[in-house]
Amino acid sequence: MAQVTEIAPDVFRLTTFIEAFDLQFSQFLVRDEEPLLFHTGPRALFPMVKEAVASLIDPAALRWIGFSHFEADECGTLPEWQGIASEATAVCSMVGKLVSVDDCLAVRPARGMSDGEVLSTGKYRFRFLSTPHVPHCWEAGLLFEEVNRTLFCSDLFHQSGNVEPVAGVEVLERCRKVLVEYQQGPLANYIPYSTLTEPTLYRLAELNPKTLAAMHGSALAGDGAGALRELAAIWKDVLATP
Repeated sequence: MAQVTEIAPDVFRLTTFIEAFDLQFSQFLVRDEEPLLFHTGPRALFPMVKEAVASLIDPAALRWIGFSHFEADECGTLPEWQGIASEATAVCSMVGKLVSVDDCLAVRPARGMSDGEVLSTGKYRFRFLSTPHVPHCWEAGLLFEEVNRTLFCSDLFHQSGNVEPVAGVEVLERCRKVLVEYQQGPLANYIPYSTLTEPTLYRLAELNPKTLAAMHGSALAGDGAGALRELAAIWKDVLATP
């Protein structure tokens, strides 16, 4: 079973460590009147993720399935979840809906969201943020839960290893280490760097998140704004330098 940790009120981190990749894969369940799952995990992990979700809610009650971009660990088991939960609807960018999700994956049409649009699940409000090419892919976007100020940040703050569920600023040095290692091997250019990168990260910092829910590695609790600005500096140093 995946490790289950509550990292913010009603926000549960469901994490499986894959030793062969030296990498954690996390999904985030928000328990509310209309439960939301952010990231589905790839198909190989579906039984474990399903079991973890079932420890918190009836999986058939799942209402929303959010993700950043079209990739296996982001949305690979969307059809499986929609088969279990008859009302579950994908939440993604309008670009993602139009170019990939509705045609290639979703059992029923996705809710394509525009920048700044808000989804309410009951107690909680999720603001959609269009972030093209951050972390990667044209259709990328993130969700920000406005009540408790949790940013669901996909591959931002990527860390390797079987690390603790929640950490502080030490996450940043781990992020730098991964980027440097990836740039020197076959995974180079995992994170693109463009004219959109720094403005997007600074815009996210202006939200002043309290919790940064990373897919790979520890969630970061504390000064989310400062961490995002420091991540912008790390990315610029590692990725934008010839």
